[in-house]
Amino acid sequence: MGEPVTITIPHKLGLSEARRRIASGIHTLSDAVPGATLTEHHWEGDTIFCTLEALGQRIGGEMHVREDEVQATFDLPPMLAMFANKIKEKLQQKAPKMLE
Repeated sequence: MGEPVTITIPHKLGLSEARRRIASGIHTLSDAVPGATLTEHHWEGDTIFCTLEALGQRIGGEMHVREDEVQATFDLPPMLAMFANKIKEKLQQKAPKMLE
């Protein structure tokens, strides 16, 4: 089993503007995990699902966009789970930049 990492990003943009900004900034998400590449993303309603690859491992993620926050959860594979705290710190720093 992997390690889920969850962060909440508050915002005051409203749902449609937050969705627009996430869509245009999703490519920057890979900056949160050293050596990672965003390999796939798609929307289902107000949730964007994405896949990052790092060190030959796949990280599945989903970001639920709401009127006043984005809740993001990333499932780290066992090999990356030992870095969960560091990855969470980076995500908390980098993910809000998608909303700028």
